[in-house]
Amino acid sequence: MADQLRVCYPPDPNPRTPQFRTPPGTCDTHFHVFGPPEKFPYSSQRVYTPPAAPLEHYLAMAEIVGLHRGVVVTPMAHGTDNEATLDAIARSKGRLLGMAKIDDSFSDKDLEQLHAGGIRGVRFNLIEASGGAVNLPLFERIADRIEGLGWCMCFHAMPDELVEHAAWFPKLPTKVIIDHIGRISFELGVKQKPFQCLLDLARNEKMWIKTSGADRQKSRGFTMDDVVPYTIALAEIAPDRLIWGTDWPHGNIFKPNSIPNDGDLIDFLPKLMPDAAIRQKILVDNPARLFGFAA
Repeated sequence: MADQLRVCYPPDPNPRTPQFRTPPGTCDTHFHVFGPPEKFPYSSQRVYTPPAAPLEHYLAMAEIVGLHRGVVVTPMAHGTDNEATLDAIARSKGRLLGMAKIDDSFSDKDLEQLHAGGIRGVRFNLIEASGGAVNLPLFERIADRIEGLGWCMCFHAMPDELVEHAAWFPKLPTKVIIDHIGRISFELGVKQKPFQCLLDLARNEKMWIKTSGADRQKSRGFTMDDVVPYTIALAEIAPDRLIWGTDWPHGNIFKPNSIPNDGDLIDFLPKLMPDAAIRQKILVDNPARLFGFAA
C-alpha cells in the first residue's frame, strides 16, 4: 500500500554557488520533477514515495549552479503519466525538453502530442527493485513506433543487465542512451567486465552514454573521485556521444547525509571531464545535437 512505502530524502535546499563557471548552453540531460502530488498525483504502482520536487525548485537550483538547458525525465513515481514533465517543458520558455515513459496503450496521436509538447525520447527502467522490468518485445515495438519522430531511447540498467543485453541494444533502430554509466560499481576498477562491455558499446555510433551517477557515490559510502577513470576512458572512445546530468532531486535515497549538494556536482565537472574541449562537447554540443535544442 502507498502509505507503507518508504519516503526518500528531498534534495539539498541550499545549493552552493560553485567556483567552476559552466559554459553557455550547459545542459542537464537528466533530472526529474515530482508532483507536486496535489496537482500531479503519484502512481499507485510506485515503489517509494518522493517528496515534492516541483519545477520552481529545480529552476532555482539551476540558476545558482549554472545550468542553462535541461531534459526532464518522467520518473517511475509518476508511472506513464507524463503530465508533470509536459507541464515543466511548457513553462520553461524553450529551456527544457523531455523524456517520457510510455507503453503500448499510447496511440500514434498520443505520441504526436507528446512530440508537440517537447518530448524527444522514451526511457525504460530494467531494474526490478526500483519498479522496472525487462520486456524486450515491448521495447522493440516502441522503438519502431518512435523512430519516425526522431526520438532516442534511454535504458536504466544494472551492470548484469547491461552485459546480458549488450548485443541487443545496438540493434534498435533509434539512438540509444545508457543511463548513469551503466550503474557500474566504480570501486571495482575499469577492467571489470560490465565496464569493458560499456566501452565496446560506446564504439558503436548509435550508442550514447550518460556520464551521470557520481552523485550516488555518497549514498554508497564512496568518493566521487572513483568515477573519474571511467569518464576519461569513455571520452577517449566516444567524446561526441557522451552527455551529463545531475539526476536532481537525487531520489530513491533513504539514508541521512547521502544527498549531494548540486554546487559540489558542478565543481566536480573539471575533474570528471578534465579536457576543456571535451567538456564543451559533453555539456553543450552533444546534448544540443542529440535532443535538437534550438541554436
